[in-house]
Amino acid sequence: MSLEKETLRKEIYLKNSLLVEGLSFEPDIFENEGVSEKYIENVNAMFAHDRYAHKQIEFPSCFYMPKGAYRVQLRWIPESPYVLTKEDGIFVIRRSGKPVLEDVQFAKRPAYYGKKTSDGADMRTIAQDYGYGNIFIVYSNECCLKSEGNDCKFCNINATKDIYGDAQSISWKSARQIGETVKECYDNGYDKLTVSGGFVPERREVDYYVDIAEAIQDYTGLSDFNGTACVGAPNDLEAIARYKEAGFSTVATNLEIWNEKMFEVICPGKAQFCGGRDNWLRTLKREVEVFGRFRVRSTFVSGIEPKESLLDGFERLVSEGVIALPSQWNVNVGSELEGHRTPEADWHWDVFERTLAIYRKNGLTWELLRNATAEPDTVIHDLLRLEEGVDIRD
Repeated sequence: MSLEKETLRKEIYLKNSLLVEGLSFEPDIFENEGVSEKYIENVNAMFAHDRYAHKQIEFPSCFYMPKGAYRVQLRWIPESPYVLTKEDGIFVIRRSGKPVLEDVQFAKRPAYYGKKTSDGADMRTIAQDYGYGNIFIVYSNECCLKSEGNDCKFCNINATKDIYGDAQSISWKSARQIGETVKECYDNGYDKLTVSGGFVPERREVDYYVDIAEAIQDYTGLSDFNGTACVGAPNDLEAIARYKEAGFSTVATNLEIWNEKMFEVICPGKAQFCGGRDNWLRTLKREVEVFGRFRVRSTFVSGIEPKESLLDGFERLVSEGVIALPSQWNVNVGSELEGHRTPEADWHWDVFERTLAIYRKNGLTWELLRNATAEPDTVIHDLLRLEEGVDIRD
């Protein structure tokens, strides 16, 4: 391994630790630093990734590792051993008093974050910048499983709405608002989008995604807008074809947990209202038939179930053409599992390394991974980019 590659690999390793452990800092450390003006702020459109709520204070969304190749989501965890300080106007991250990152650079705020739709909605609340040309659109910031007492135990979408919905003016989005915002983004260099939202009744979900796709096509003039539809497992599998017919090029159906018994406990709503785990697996199989190999993604919350169970699922799904994506379990404010903690950083690192081997064995490339996932800058994305020698910058 070349020295340059080894240096970048060490950056990804540190990034993994910073995501697991978060950063400890005083909440007012960013005062007068230009957050929401010069630097991109964290818009809590779907989930809040900080350990505690801070609705009156804006934090930067992310920062870069030293060589600028890798973005790191900022997660405020006051108990973290990694401490962010400001020294002579420069941000430094220390551990046990020793610097691990000096001169921390936060991501610049994109111009469209300061713009509004024709009906006055802030575009930043409609499409969040996820880096490297990707935007994430959340049409709904609430999940109907709450009323049934069947929220996924790790999820805090409804708590996030309660905390930040009014403070950041986040609510349901219309197809027109989404179409206008995507046009603004695509006119300025973005080329990939994901549409997601909370759990809604099946027929309503399909119709809404069709309306969104039509609005995007009308405003952008693009029949292929490189979009991922993040949807639940339908009881009627014929609905899957409608997403492709509408214009989405990839689809995501997130199983979250592979272990059958744990799936029922951790994701009770998904188990009860979508035909059970077997129907989720049938859905993924049908999606591969409709959209094609590696144009289907299923995200897993890694860190809740045993590692070998998780990786067994990855082996099977990836071999069948499904991108099984490990997402570090980040214990967030308002979830039912608040107060628990995710496994140690090296546990997650091992999952990422072994997942990388599964991807490479099955011919899954960085571009395929990027085109079927919302965030192009997770640890597994970075590792695959490094292996393929793909060098990109924001």
